[in-house]
Amino acid sequence: MEEKKEKILVLFSGGLDSTSVLYWAKANYKKVFAIISDYRQKHHIETRMAIETATRLNVRYKQIDFSLKGIALSALIDEKEEIPDSLERSKNSEGIPFTYVPFRNGIFLSLAAAYAESYGIRDIATGFNLIDTPDYPDTTTAFASKMEAAINEGTSASLSGKKFRILSPLISKTKAEIIQFGLEHGADYAYAVSCYRGEEMPCGQCPSCDIRSSAFKELKLEDPLITRLRNQQSR
Repeated sequence: MEEKKEKILVLFSGGLDSTSVLYWAKANYKKVFAIISDYRQKHHIETRMAIETATRLNVRYKQIDFSLKGIALSALIDEKEEIPDSLERSKNSEGIPFTYVPFRNGIFLSLAAAYAESYGIRDIATGFNLIDTPDYPDTTTAFASKMEAAINEGTSASLSGKKFRILSPLISKTKAEIIQFGLEHGADYAYAVSCYRGEEMPCGQCPSCDIRSSAFKELKLEDPLITRLRNQQSR
């Protein structure tokens, strides 16, 4: 068995993708840290669920609270904008998803870089994925590579030579493959929420619910989140 690496910081939203990455990190690193961001998104319940999962895994986390309201326009933030009710209706005329938050991952990575540099962490992991979310400009391999270069240029790495790495182990996987990947690393998705409408119980209609539901059906598995909520209701 390959020896575990020392430290890693995970961008952890509490959703299905980042939960998969968190469990992968736990399997491959001695010390795992997490950044959890509440940027006043409609589905901010994911923040509470992220803390639940991090606590269960004994992962040291830092919750960062800041508001993107009035700064970035997105259906995930603006109360006047409706969440799309299907995957087919999820994009504007230019092909950009209504749920895209402008440069959100760039903001997250900048905050993560500041934290990582302060605590001597050189690896930063993301849940970026191209297959199921090909229209988000801030989840691409090129974006991650250029952000990595910018971080290494704009931090002490440019002087010390101790380079940062942005790792995206899910980048080329479908949602079903991501779930399978997570399960292989012991992932528990019972607290991983994905619904854009902000409820713990999935709405079953928004683009995120659509993709997640289809993936579990493809794997012929019941979503552990649904199982947990049903069991809670029956008590």
